Amino acid sequence: MQQTIEACITCMEACNHCFTKCLAESAHHELSGCIRLDRECADICALAVKAMQTDSPFMKEICTLCADICEACGTECEKHDHDHCQACAKSCFACAELCRSMAA
Repeated sequence: MQQTIEACITCMEACNHCFTKCLAESAHHELSGCIRLDRECADICALAVKAMQTDSPFMKEICTLCADICEACGTECEKHDHDHCQACAKSCFACAELCRSMAA
């Protein structure tokens, strides 16, 4: 479980960084999907960490939802050439894989 918690924290940090960097881009309106999913992903990762740390009875459902949102965010981020988007996508896919395993 600790590895999944750490992956969620890393993903949350990557999403927050990507969110901030995307907003600073001159064509940030073209990154609106990325920005929105960064926010959603960071929020669900934080919730998943809390669910795992408190042994929530909904931990499996939350981790499944986290995996789904991480995959969606990673898919959107990998469409953009910015380094922060590519790094975010990598973190999202890693987190999704571990969350899916946790929920199984």
